[in-house]
Amino acid sequence: MARKNPTFMRKVRHARLRAKVHGSAERPRLAVFRSLRHTYVQVIDDDRGHTLAAASTRDVVAAEGEEKLSKTQVAGRVGGAIAEKALACGVKQVVFDRGGFEYHGRVKMIADEARKGGLEF
Repeated sequence: MARKNPTFMRKVRHARLRAKVHGSAERPRLAVFRSLRHTYVQVIDDDRGHTLAAASTRDVVAAEGEEKLSKTQVAGRVGGAIAEKALACGVKQVVFDRGGFEYHGRVKMIADEARKGGLEF
């Protein structure tokens, strides 16, 4: 067994979560990944194995280039961007996959802004 470091434990939590959460064509999975510097979000149809829409802080920050924002504020903009892209693909309802991360801070901001943007979950 691997040592119980935070990354390993997050992967264990994510595997446990993925056993219950599955994205379909009618209701794809909104998957969140958070690294130390960036945040990535994808809308995934697990039945076909296709990513329908994706957004990240790399896209949002490069596009805007304005004043310095906190990582949480930028993550909120990523949530709005993914909602906009998902609605453009015809996706209104999703299943939220927090990726084993705590529902707090950047992950919570993405979820809140995606809901404000029109996604239902």
